[in-house]
Amino acid sequence: MRKLYHCAGARSMRSVWLLHELSLEFELVTLGFSMAALRTPEYLAISPLGRVPCLVDGDVTLIESGAICQYLCERYDSAGALHRAPGHAERNAWLQWLHFAETIAVHGASLVQQQVFVAPADRSMVVIKLEARRLRKALEVLEQGLEGRDFLLASGFSAVDTAVGYSVHLARELLGLDGLPTLAGYYARLAARPAFQRALDQAPLKAMKDAVPGFA
Repeated sequence: MRKLYHCAGARSMRSVWLLHELSLEFELVTLGFSMAALRTPEYLAISPLGRVPCLVDGDVTLIESGAICQYLCERYDSAGALHRAPGHAERNAWLQWLHFAETIAVHGASLVQQQVFVAPADRSMVVIKLEARRLRKALEVLEQGLEGRDFLLASGFSAVDTAVGYSVHLARELLGLDGLPTLAGYYARLAARPAFQRALDQAPLKAMKDAVPGFA
């Protein structure tokens, strides 16, 4: 049985969501969103950086969400419904969006870190304003890239929508999607997917907010 370690509200939601899209069985291990929970000797023996997600699938252990996405698709999506194999006309676009997802996530994570791991008196308004601008710019790139299509690839929904979609989900909570009507429509389509709803039930942002004093 494969096992996924995650924290509620963290980018591990990408992996939870994709596992549901692939209809794969897995054990979900929920860790607390804190240094104490993520730095136990037991977890560090599995994930040396003490971060989530971490996927254990037989003798394979992966600790990067992008790598987890590519691995799951290449191993379990033989029909190519959610990934685009080498040689496919959309392969380059698929890879580009997969890694762009991390660009967006970095800015969202910086904003979350200011609220979760930094005491209110020590928070930097310079960092918060800078990362908010960078996140907004990334959202504007998505707004432009989605023009005339329902999902990131012209052929339709794929795994890169789970990767990027999590960051849109987080950005919607942090900044909102005002002035980005195309992106708002995209998010609504993602949020209507049953696999998204299952992942959201297991990895809600609200749970992270409730678990961390001072998170707003």
